[in-house]
Amino acid sequence: MLEPIHEKGRIIEETSHYQGHIYEDVTQIIETPDHLTVHRDLIKHQPAVAILALTPDHQQVVINREYRVGVNQEVYALPAGLINAGETAEAAAKRELTEETGYVVQELHQMTAIRSSEGMTDEVVTLFWAVIDPAKRQSTNFDKDEFVTANLVPLTDLIDAVQTGVVASAQSVAAVSYFLAFEQNK
Repeated sequence: MLEPIHEKGRIIEETSHYQGHIYEDVTQIIETPDHLTVHRDLIKHQPAVAILALTPDHQQVVINREYRVGVNQEVYALPAGLINAGETAEAAAKRELTEETGYVVQELHQMTAIRSSEGMTDEVVTLFWAVIDPAKRQSTNFDKDEFVTANLVPLTDLIDAVQTGVVASAQSVAAVSYFLAFEQNK
């Protein structure tokens, strides 16, 4: 069995190049655990959550359609968002789901946390699955620079979309895969 690794590098120097609302771009000089001295660029990213929101029978799931600058187009992805300062991941998941979709969490289950690209960012996304009541929906509360279209679709359609690459966001693919592998039959 693989055991957790706790050896860290020693940051010798860090230079900030840009500080934004969501991330900071830095260059670090690091002494690695094996005593190499390396220069690395790092994006320090605010932690986030993603939510696989299902109906009580697990037959339907909430999927968002939203513009994403990284690919300069609209994409399908699970509801997701940043964890605010002082907020727990659980509170952020509940808040983000309601803000983006109008659905309210009835049950919330933490699955795992993922890191999308450890070679360039420290971003951590905590993945949850939730149960919603599809008949109970509140008004949404988007950030001033976002517009999200949320729909309930069959879970099988989402699985097919992951398999064919129509849904390609790392956190969405990871959440669906983790749920199917480890959570679905609990």
